[in-house]
Amino acid sequence: MSNVANLAEHQDNLAQLNNDFEAMTSNFKQTPYPSLQARKDVLLALKKSLIAHEQEIYDALKQDYGYRSEFDTLISDLLSTVMAVNYSLKNVKKWMKPSKRHAGLMLAPSTVRVHYQPLGVVGIITPWNFPIFLALSPAIQAIAAGNRVMIKMSEFTPHANQALRKVVSVISDHISIIEGEADVGAAFSALPFDHLIFTGSTNVGRMVAKAAAENLTPITLEMGGKSPTIIDETANMNIAVDAVIVGKSTNSGQICVAPDYVFVPESRELEFVETFVKRYREYHFETKNNNTQTHIVSDRQFARIERFLEDAKAEGANIHAVKERQEGDGRLIYPHLLTNVHDDMQVMKEEIFGSILPIKTYQNISEVISFINDRPRPLALYIMSKDAQKIDHILKNTHSGGVSINDTAMHVMADDAPFGGVGNSGIGHYHGHEGFLTFSKAKTVLHSKAWLPKNRYILKYRDFMFKALRGLFLR
Repeated sequence: MSNVANLAEHQDNLAQLNNDFEAMTSNFKQTPYPSLQARKDVLLALKKSLIAHEQEIYDALKQDYGYRSEFDTLISDLLSTVMAVNYSLKNVKKWMKPSKRHAGLMLAPSTVRVHYQPLGVVGIITPWNFPIFLALSPAIQAIAAGNRVMIKMSEFTPHANQALRKVVSVISDHISIIEGEADVGAAFSALPFDHLIFTGSTNVGRMVAKAAAENLTPITLEMGGKSPTIIDETANMNIAVDAVIVGKSTNSGQICVAPDYVFVPESRELEFVETFVKRYREYHFETKNNNTQTHIVSDRQFARIERFLEDAKAEGANIHAVKERQEGDGRLIYPHLLTNVHDDMQVMKEEIFGSILPIKTYQNISEVISFINDRPRPLALYIMSKDAQKIDHILKNTHSGGVSINDTAMHVMADDAPFGGVGNSGIGHYHGHEGFLTFSKAKTVLHSKAWLPKNRYILKYRDFMFKALRGLFLR
């Protein structure tokens, strides 16, 4: 494409972006507080359209990835999104009700309630790894809260973007889909949204935060990081390995909460490696399942993972592949376990976002806790143990966005609980009731009786009120 054509496309994208923002702002102003039934109608229409386009979504993601398991798409994109709709439909009536608060003696007999008001237009910046769920999950909560939504999709999932555009066409007054490359993303994050939510890398998240700060736009950032797994002496190794395989092979580990590295006791390192290889081969090579491992999404991501492996090998790591690559595999990379790793390797410095799993050994759990606490706080932490006291000790002495015990990644699917990072792994929460609150303005309303001349007494009898208030409250 010529430079002139590129410039024309860029200008068209920016014009469409601004037009959509103006349209969504206008739509919101016409209905600044949608009724309960109106919100439910939009959510139900979205759910029905999503289910109607199920096969199209499977096919679109296969095209974008080269191959993507329909099982991965079902679990991670479709089921999780439909469950989020169902949860919001069940609870939105309760969420919308003003909550009673205590006015206290100072304000008696006035009453205090908190009303939950829609913010306006919510912007959502979506990554390529779960384009349906990570676009629609926050959108569902924003709509339940009464807002309009604009979603900036990733340029790396063009077919999924078109499928999603069809899904939301039935509610186009409420959700707008925006496409384009980094320049459009930068312009999107600079719009004066009433709230902006971003899912992606920490580096891009910082740029989004800076752009949003110009408009004082509230933000929610979900940015991943290096999520550790701790296996202790009491863990059932088969259970622990199965959990790690789920977290590391689903979507080929291209998940913000995938186990990024594993701590195992020195005495159990070989046991972990052998168990992982044996059980992965059983699940993927010794069955007749049509759903196999998802491919890496792009040539760029594929090359990045290969560079990790080359660097680790050059730095002395031992590489244990569950299966070597073969001609015709495309962008498929089977899990590679790395032992004899050290902290200067690239796999220990950067979020892997792929099917490589470094293994570190330890003698005392205090070493593990110190290692984790000396690094940026991760989005997730996984503990494989039967020792309740040790689990509690780890929970109280580490920080992470969320935790799964004897499991990995599944806490993300808990509809009735918040999801979000801490520190470098994120700011704020969504999912559950917390998601509704994130996309609402909690407005305090003090209601004094119209017949009560309270303020007259305060104004006329100030000396008496001074003594009375001091006597009542300053003690």
